[in-house]
Amino acid sequence: MEQQNTVFVVVDPNDDKHVALERAMSTSRGRNPQPRLAVFVAVNGEAVDTRAVNDHLFRDESWFREQIRDPISAAGLTCEITVCWSSDWQAAIVQEAKRCNAEMIYLPVHKKSTRRFTFAESKWRVLKTARCPVVLIRPGAKAARKVVLATVNYQAKTLEQRQLNRQISERATYIAGHYGAELHLVNAFLDSMRYPDRGALAKLADKTGVPTHRIHVKQGYTSDVVETVAKEIDADLVVMGTLNQFGETGSLLRGNTAERVIGQLDVDVMVCNQFTNTDV
Repeated sequence: MEQQNTVFVVVDPNDDKHVALERAMSTSRGRNPQPRLAVFVAVNGEAVDTRAVNDHLFRDESWFREQIRDPISAAGLTCEITVCWSSDWQAAIVQEAKRCNAEMIYLPVHKKSTRRFTFAESKWRVLKTARCPVVLIRPGAKAARKVVLATVNYQAKTLEQRQLNRQISERATYIAGHYGAELHLVNAFLDSMRYPDRGALAKLADKTGVPTHRIHVKQGYTSDVVETVAKEIDADLVVMGTLNQFGETGSLLRGNTAERVIGQLDVDVMVCNQFTNTDV
């Protein structure tokens, strides 16, 4: 029997609607075997008013039963609930997800108030330091997993970039296989001289099992190309990567391309980095 995997779900008690938990339940019902949910209840101090005047920070036993346990039980799933009061929200998520040996983290993202999408530093550090893929769950996005779009870089030169390419492809294939979803690949390029030749595309199609008509190679900025293709194929999930890079001060570099791609999409986005273990 296949081993039961664990999906790590972040729930902020300050929220009225728990989009990550809802998505975890809906997507888990479509898998065999169904994963176990590790529900992590914690407040992101960077995004929430943590003063005592905020009534949403007071949750009693009935809230845990009505908001978490009962819906999960009704979905036929099992769960483990962890409550965390650490002020280091990001590190606590990464540490606990690792302890649970989670195959992925479901992280809720609040609705954009403007066209320009911005990330709190703590969320960005979760993406950059998690040892498993992080799925950013968007309010209003489709819960289905029928069309998966993976962003790859055929022009990758460094070992780290090639490794990240492989991780993205393997993870997208893994997800598509679990849900019987249609898998597409997308690559953007600015310089027409960097367009991959037909032989390279045929080799990629053979290696990944993705037919050439589902491999989209377009000229333009990565964020614009990915957004356009995601809309054209009506993607439910975009799988992308970001390199775990540090600046001169030792702080994590945010990654402008990755942030722009995430910011221009209205669907769920799975983010992998070079630490990601795809053998789960």
